[in-house]
Formats: sequence, C-alpha cells, structure tokens
Amino acid sequence: MIYNIQIKVMPLKELLDPQGKAVIGSLKNLDIHSVQDIRIGKHITLQIEAESENAAKEIAETTATKLLANPVMEYFEIELA
Repeated sequence: MIYNIQIKVMPLKELLDPQGKAVIGSLKNLDIHSVQDIRIGKHITLQIEAESENAAKEIAETTATKLLANPVMEYFEIELA
C-alpha cells in the first residue's frame, strides 16, 4: 500500500532563525509591523510503499533522522496525510 507522509522540519526553538529574522526585517521595510516572529522550516512530502501504517512511519522516521533533519539545529514532526 502507498502512504503519504508529511514531515515538518523546523529550527530548534532555542536557536536563532536567521531566515526568519531576515523576513521580519523585510516586513518592517514594507511597513508591516504586526508580525512578531517568523520561523522558517521545510515541509517534505513522502510517498512510501509499505505493508502497514506503522512500517511507513518507521521509514519516514529513519529518513528524517538520518537525512532530512540536523538534530543539532532542527526538530521534525511526522504526520500521515
């Protein structure tokens, strides 16, 4: 069976997000002052062929842990779509 998995990779909350800070600065230049914070991450969609939902989630977990997210700087969340 084919499973669609969504993985959200975001910077750790304790770390500065330079991309987010750059966007906040640009918004202020556009005279938009109501946005207080922005965190920029990655949204990844996987189509996984697996025997079960749990097997698909395990594959997604391994993929995110070993390739898609840097655990020193990022965390990830997995969701079955």
